[in-house]
Amino acid sequence: MSGHSKWSTIKRKKEKEDAKRGKIFTKLIKEITVAARQGGGDPEVNPRLRTAIQNAKGSNMPQANIDRAIKKGTGELPGTVYEEVIYEGYGPQGVALLIESLTDNKNRTVSDIRHILSKHNGHLGETGSVAWMFDQKGVISVEGANEDELLALALEAGAEDMRSEDGGYEIITSIESFEPVKKKLEEGGIEYQSAQITRIPQSTIKLEGKAAEQTLKLMEVLEDHDDVQNIYSNFDIDVTIMEEVSSG
Repeated sequence: MSGHSKWSTIKRKKEKEDAKRGKIFTKLIKEITVAARQGGGDPEVNPRLRTAIQNAKGSNMPQANIDRAIKKGTGELPGTVYEEVIYEGYGPQGVALLIESLTDNKNRTVSDIRHILSKHNGHLGETGSVAWMFDQKGVISVEGANEDELLALALEAGAEDMRSEDGGYEIITSIESFEPVKKKLEEGGIEYQSAQITRIPQSTIKLEGKAAEQTLKLMEVLEDHDDVQNIYSNFDIDVTIMEEVSSG
């Protein structure tokens, strides 16, 4: 598993107890709203919305919040129109950064991200400068399942791989098999904690010492930005350092 995948796992666990749950909910609501606007308000025929709702429920978001976000997306309720923008850049020692955002003001967002990167020994890159370093994959996180049964079910549905992670499992799929695998798990009565289309680096850069700490701090600051939805990177940092920075 890459360093950034491990970082995502640590952050996900932290979010379950995060005092800034309102900020987490805001990001989830944005995703639901955009998914509903693009594909309609019926999760049965809108895979992106179905995934967004499942992730929101996994973070214990009240159903009323979910329903409101869907109605804002479909136009039944007034709401802000968000635009999807991807920024590419570099962090300490040239680690690649791919930053997905939902924003109602692109000028504000790009200015903020440029400032954050420069303040933490990084910089923005040109469009296409780092995107090629990442492969899009589906990642489904499951806890409390029988490993052999889960693996057999996932592979039967078309999953590419499954790996153990802190008492749970991460199922890796292609973009095409993401929905079929999720459906197979649901039919088998297996609940998943999160499911998302993510970007996995083709190779990683090992970071230690100050560069590792700077990179993790940069990740935290970017993740805390209201317009940033997801960040992908190709760093590889010792788990002990990650946990120390996260807990600090």
